[in-house]
This record gives sequence, C-alpha cells and structure tokens, in this order.
Amino acid sequence: MNSIFRHVALIGKYHASLSGRQSDAMRRVLEDIAEYLAAQGCEILVERETANNASLAGYPLVNVPEIGARCDLGLVVGGDGTMLGIGRQLAPFGVPLIGINQGRLGFITDISLEKFRATLTPMLRGEYVEDRRSLMHARVMRDGHCVFDVLAMNDVVVNRGAISGMVELRVEVGGHFVANQRADGLIIATPTGATAYALSAGGPLLHPSIPGWVLVPIAPHTLSNRPIVLSDDTEVAIEIVAGRDASANFDMQSLASLLHGDRITVRRSKHSVRFLHPRGWSYFDTLREKLHWNEGGS
Repeated sequence: MNSIFRHVALIGKYHASLSGRQSDAMRRVLEDIAEYLAAQGCEILVERETANNASLAGYPLVNVPEIGARCDLGLVVGGDGTMLGIGRQLAPFGVPLIGINQGRLGFITDISLEKFRATLTPMLRGEYVEDRRSLMHARVMRDGHCVFDVLAMNDVVVNRGAISGMVELRVEVGGHFVANQRADGLIIATPTGATAYALSAGGPLLHPSIPGWVLVPIAPHTLSNRPIVLSDDTEVAIEIVAGRDASANFDMQSLASLLHGDRITVRRSKHSVRFLHPRGWSYFDTLREKLHWNEGGS
C-alpha cells in the first residue's frame, strides 16, 4: 500500500446542475482519479450528489456525515466554490481536503488536473503541508430569536437592495459601538475570503496564519470609512438601521429581505477546515499566480 489514507471520498461539482456533456466529462475525470487512487491502495467512496450529477456508478455512495465518519481524506474536484461548499460541511468532522482544479488554479483548489498523478503520489505518502482555515459562525437575530444560523469560510456580506439607495448599518465590535455606516454594504471576511469580494471592494490581503478578520465597507458614503483588520476572538454585530430590501450573504448562502432592527452576529467558529497542499506550497506562490504579480517585468 502506497497511501497513508485508507478511505478517500471523491467530491466534485457539489450541488451543481451539469449538462449532458459536462456530466460525461466529469464522469471521465472522476473515473480516472478513482482508478489512480485504487492503484495507490485506497478504498474510494463517492459523495452521493457528485455521483448523481456525473452519472458515476460502481463505487459506494456516501453523504457528508458518512464521509466524516468513514473517510480520512476528501479529494475535491472542481473550483474554489465547490471546495467552499464541502469544506463548511466537513469542518466539524476534521476530514482533511485536497483540491484538484479543472480549470485555472484556484486559491484553495491548487492542484491542476493535468498534474494530479505526479502531485498526489508524494502527498498520499504523507509528503504534504497542512493549512488550517478558520470559519465564521454567523447568526441573524430578529426580535430576540435566531432566524438564520450558518457557517461561512469566505465572508459575511450585508448588501443594500438591488433598486434601493444606501443602507445604514450600526457596527459593534466586542460589544462596543464602532460607527453607524451608510454604504452600499459591509463585508466581514476571513483571511481565506480576503482574496474574494473584500479584495475587489478595496480590502487588504490577510495572510492565513493571522487570527483575524477584515471589515470592508462597500462604496461608503463617508470616504474616511476605511477597511480595518480585527482580531477574530471577538464578536462583530451589524444591525440594520435604515434602507430597504437589505440582504445578507454567507459565502453562497443568502438571506433576503432583512428588516430594520435585524442583527447579524459573527463569531469565530470552533471548527476549522483542513487543507492539504503539496510539499513546498507557499501562500505567496498562490498570490503571484492568481493575482498575476510580476507579469510584464524583466
């Protein structure tokens, strides 16, 4: 047996609706990876919806709790969105994840499909770098009752309505009033999410080893409202003061029609996601690749 991982779950295009051609392509990719893993001495289990979407047969099917109970590795085939979705669900089980990207390399799915054999072979023998990413535990409180409770890996975003003006948001950190902000919205991002929406809104990059969050206003009315880096050991609360049709997004999970007085509270989750990268992996190599640093230089 070459692999230190005995039971490996295959996950791909999670909760996606694939066309016939996409389904065929995904099935071929998953079959190729499964055959490789079997040759390395692994028992392969396939996440149930992945098998349904890709019409993949011949392997035991498992749901997320079963992956958590039975598997010691999850191999995610897709993009960063696929990884975000399954990462949140598997975090409570502590199952490590490896990401294989079918397109351009992602920030957290960083192994190219063309090189998966050469890259995975030493990783399956234990030659890898472990990278833990924190999660946020967000709740929406209304009249003293929780109406939404969810984990997020990237960010929590409060937005104005599509056809309305600015929203006014009361921001508290650690129970202390910070400011009432009038803006198009507000982003609370983890280090993982700092390279997503927060970056496009003018926020800073945050190294994954920093136990912090970044608070980024979206098009603020007052230009002195700037992004700020916070410790992640305190609670951030956002209250809807004014504005119509405000909504909140938690990674890919949404809650529309927030009401005046609703409070979104964000705490660091007790769970984190375990990513495995090839030996020699560097966060800065990923930034250079994805953000196209040094292009055009000599």
